[in-house]
Parts: sequence; C-alpha cells; structure tokens
Amino acid sequence: MPQVQEKSDLISSPPHIKSGDSVKSIMWTVAAVLMFPAAFSVYIFGLQATLVTGVCVISGIAAEFLCQILMRRKIKVLDGSSVITGLLLGMSVPPHIPLWIPALGTVFAVVVFKEFFGGLGANIFNPALAGRAFIMLLQPLEMSSNWHLFPNGSVIANKLVTAGNFTSEAFLSITGATPLTILKNGEKFALDYNFSIENIYDFFITNNILQSLIIGNAGGCIGETSALLIFAGGLFLMWRKIISWHIPVSFIGTMALAAYIYYYNTGNPLPGFLTLIHVFSGGLFLGAFFMATDTVTTPLSARGLIVFGIGCGLITFLIRIIGGYTEGVMFAILFMNAMVPLIDRLFKPKVFGV
Repeated sequence: MPQVQEKSDLISSPPHIKSGDSVKSIMWTVAAVLMFPAAFSVYIFGLQATLVTGVCVISGIAAEFLCQILMRRKIKVLDGSSVITGLLLGMSVPPHIPLWIPALGTVFAVVVFKEFFGGLGANIFNPALAGRAFIMLLQPLEMSSNWHLFPNGSVIANKLVTAGNFTSEAFLSITGATPLTILKNGEKFALDYNFSIENIYDFFITNNILQSLIIGNAGGCIGETSALLIFAGGLFLMWRKIISWHIPVSFIGTMALAAYIYYYNTGNPLPGFLTLIHVFSGGLFLGAFFMATDTVTTPLSARGLIVFGIGCGLITFLIRIIGGYTEGVMFAILFMNAMVPLIDRLFKPKVFGV
C-alpha cells in the first residue's frame, strides 16, 4: 500500500517568504504617491499639466489594452503599470508641450519597450524613460522649450530678487532658461551680453531660488515641481518597503559629491550652493526615487543596487557638466539599465555551503 504523503511535507517553489503585497497593490500605491507632486504641478503650471499627464495615462492604458488583445495575452490593464508609465512620462516633459508628443512617447514606451519585450516583468529598460528618450530624439526643440512662464516673464522661479544691471534683452534670455541651463551656460550668457559671471551668480544664486526649487515654484518639466513632495513620497515607499534606500542614496549622494568636488577644484567660490542647486533641480529626485528603483530593471543584490546608483550619479554629473544636454538623469538610468546583467553577474551571491 503506497505511503500517503503528508501535506506538511510538501515543499512549494520559491519564494518561500512572501509579503502581503501584490504587484497590483504595489503599482497602485506608487501611482497614488505620484499624484501628490502631479497635483502640485497643476497648482504651479495650471490645467495644462493635467491635460499632459492625463493624455499620457489614457494613451498608456489604451496601448496596453490593444497590445494584449492583438497578442492574445491576458488583459492586465488594471494592474496599474501602464498608469505609472503614463504618469512618469507625463511628469518628465515640459508643461506646455503639444499633447500629441507625450501621447506618442507613451504609446511607444508601452508597445515597444514593455509589451514587445514580453509584458510587465520582462522589459530591460524603464519604459517611461525609453519613451521620453524617443520623443527627445524626435522633437528635441519641443522638449527643450515650452516652459511655463511665471507672471514676471521668468522660467526660473516665481520670485526674483533683482534683475541686476542686465539689459532687457539679457534679462529675458537669462530668465527664460531653466536653472540647470543657467548653471551650464552661465559663462556663455555672460560673454554674449558682456557681463561677468559674477553678475549672473549674484542674480541667480540666492536663497529664494533654492527655496523655490525645494518647494516647487520653479520652472522645468512637470515632475520637476516639488523636490520636497517627491522626497516625502520616496520616504513613504521606503517605509512601505516597496523600494530600498540603496539606489536613491547612492544616486543622489554620488551626484552631489561629484558636483561639489568639481566646483571646488575649479575655484568656484560657492561650491556648496551650486551643488544644492544641482541636487534640487531637474529630474534628479524623480529619477532617483521613482524611475531608477524600478524592480524589473535594477540589480538583485544590495551591493549591485549601490553600484547601479553610483553609476547613475556619475553619468548624470558628466552629462550635466561636459555633455551636450543640461539634464542627464534619463540617459544615466537607461545606460545603467543595460548594465544590470553585468552587475548581477559580478555580484552573484555564493551558493550556500560553497
């Protein structure tokens, strides 16, 4: 008579330790956290920000739905992944960009870099960043203009302390640029309008500008609104253990350290202040907390995550300082996404007992 195997003796396939979170709950939690900086961007930039992010979300859901039907896959549009893709892409474009451009980028992201790779969990690049890179190459002028102008005609911030001794032409040119553009092209502005770089620094590097960057009433992409809200959302995701600290800390820390060393060694009198502007400007916080931490496109080990973050920080710094673009977060994360298989091989854990 065959021996009956007790149910308690059966061993299931790994993982053996499971949390109560599902993929769906995690995705919708991240989407809910992103709604806070997205809502603040509406307060700063107006209803156009809602239209851009809304079009991206709807485009992402529709593209995923059609792909899953045509590919005869199980319909999973309610898992929230396409919503996050749409939100992240919509938050990484200028607020007054023509709507068809971010819509096209979202469709490209979902169809090519997600569904064509096999769907959620099979993509090797962050879909939102891949879609943004696509429209950046397709429409570079639209992606580097269409900034929101505050009532004083400035892109930099809602409040400017003084216009210094600038001519009206110089004032409009300088204040029509984003903070990162001024940091990168300050010497060019000074040369073009016959001012010293010190004049521009005296005008631009103020506590009010730094406060504007932290709170969010500063120009840039829709998601470059409030570093404070994005940071708070990142801390909440860490508390929920949806993301870990390894990538955000190593990413932002490396970028800040490299910028400080650069400005200090070049003899700049305000290396710390310029470093803070780099940290709070652009998409650094949004990328470090919500894009670079994508579980699918990041290494598996803790050491690998730190190396991934350090690579992102260094590449972002190099692009911002010596590259052709004023922002480097997007290309840095995409490049490190491609390095994930190598990083996982280098930091493969040892087999137990070996």
